[in-house]
Amino acid sequence: MHRLAVIALFVIFGLRAEVNEVRIPTGAGGVGFLPLLVMEKHQLVEKYAKEAGIPNLKVRWINIGGPAVMNDALLSGSADFITAGPPAFLTLWDRTTTSAKIKGVAAMSSMPMYLNTRADHLKKLDDVTAQDKIAVTAIKVSIPSIVMQMYAKQKYNDPTRFDKFTVTMTHPDAVIALLAGSSAVDAHFTSPPFAQREKKDPRVRTIMLSDDVLGGSTTFTMVSTTTKFREQNPKVYGAVFKAIEEANRLIAADKKSAAELLSDKGFSVPEIVEVLNDPHIKFTTTPENVMKYADFMYSIGSIKNRPASMSDLFFSH
Repeated sequence: MHRLAVIALFVIFGLRAEVNEVRIPTGAGGVGFLPLLVMEKHQLVEKYAKEAGIPNLKVRWINIGGPAVMNDALLSGSADFITAGPPAFLTLWDRTTTSAKIKGVAAMSSMPMYLNTRADHLKKLDDVTAQDKIAVTAIKVSIPSIVMQMYAKQKYNDPTRFDKFTVTMTHPDAVIALLAGSSAVDAHFTSPPFAQREKKDPRVRTIMLSDDVLGGSTTFTMVSTTTKFREQNPKVYGAVFKAIEEANRLIAADKKSAAELLSDKGFSVPEIVEVLNDPHIKFTTTPENVMKYADFMYSIGSIKNRPASMSDLFFSH
């Protein structure tokens, strides 16, 4: 009897309750992070957590963005899920293969990024000079930084050729600087809707698309977490995954309502709807061209571990 009691106590206390709060940063902003705003607005994580038997899950949306900051948040334990581009994710995956074992939950969006400039002498990336500065959200690890490295390796066999021209700046700040003709930046490698806002100025033109370098549609934002969180909180993990899927469906079904969530970020609803109607912009949980990033980053030593397949990078559902 005593032995049975000990076993019962072990079972009771050995079962860990799932977290009652989950922390998710809202990201760097723009269309690529729109599903997060839909998830917050419609309380989709809470909805699916309740269905899974967690009725009072609190979702705390943290107002931080930028790949380097997001990575630090997940590593430090101040966030449970983060959303960033494949390069930042791969850097984190590589650093944690024997520790936190961070993997992808799902892709969230696919869309090109645009290298915009108003400098007369810049007809293509190759024309950049020592006096030029290209704004990116993070040096070396952001999508634009890696895309420029890919291009430089293909054309010059020197992946670091354009690194010295990049400066870190948020998308909104870079838009202001570029349109104002500030000496702070000569070009901005940016995402929708910031790129489209810049292009409304007749002085601004696009000289490179990320999809051109990668050879097709490519994942722009994806969600990741630690293996420990997934194992200890399978219901919350599942709720977040289902919330991403539903958010993507809601955007496709009602672009105007989705666009309204970005209207307080300095963009009009018609402006956002126009961007959402672009066939190159997709909201999907299916990863695209992520392995191309991984192969390249491994080839230049940016990551030490080479994933054999997508199953090395993403959790199975």
